[in-house]
Amino acid sequence: MLVAHPFVLLFDQYQRKAHYFIAKTWATLTVTPFFKIKYEGLENLPPPDVPAVYVSNHQSFLDIYTLLTLGRSFKFISKTSIFLYPIIGWAMFLLGVIPLKRMDSRSQLECLKRCMDLTKKGSSVFFFPEGTRSKDGKLGAFSVAAKTKVPVVPITLNGTGKIMPSGMEGILNLGSVKVVIHKPIEGSDPEVLCNEARNTIADELNRQ
Repeated sequence: MLVAHPFVLLFDQYQRKAHYFIAKTWATLTVTPFFKIKYEGLENLPPPDVPAVYVSNHQSFLDIYTLLTLGRSFKFISKTSIFLYPIIGWAMFLLGVIPLKRMDSRSQLECLKRCMDLTKKGSSVFFFPEGTRSKDGKLGAFSVAAKTKVPVVPITLNGTGKIMPSGMEGILNLGSVKVVIHKPIEGSDPEVLCNEARNTIADELNRQ
């Protein structure tokens, strides 16, 4: 990534496809020896050059690795402390991951502005609307989609939390992971988009 970075900034500043190809390869090689990923609904993924807001439930630190194997150059939102991790944090910076201070309203506003700017310029963004702590149903991801008129793509993750429980990153259990990509949702009302996406993900989790 370091070698390619100057060329990426020059020719592909917003999507950074070369970096995401490296990240996909890295993620695939990392997870393949430990667990199998089953995909469902891959046909629902928008084409790589079509911007979208992706949303998913959040179970584990492994969620990011799992989602990177999809091969889409979406920009994640991550708390700023993760950027301090050696190698992982540096890679996130090069990928263009968007930093967020969770309890800082100014940081939250800047994050949403950056997400809207990226989608307008053809890049996709990825939100975990529930966060790691908050369960209050913030509409940030869905406001971005409504204001920029891009689709919301709900994704259900199941199994990562059992393999590596949240807060217990030193534990790696055996198991498998299922990734379900649901049909894109479009609309102009953030609350309607939020409810539909959450219900879609919740219904899938209840079926599994």
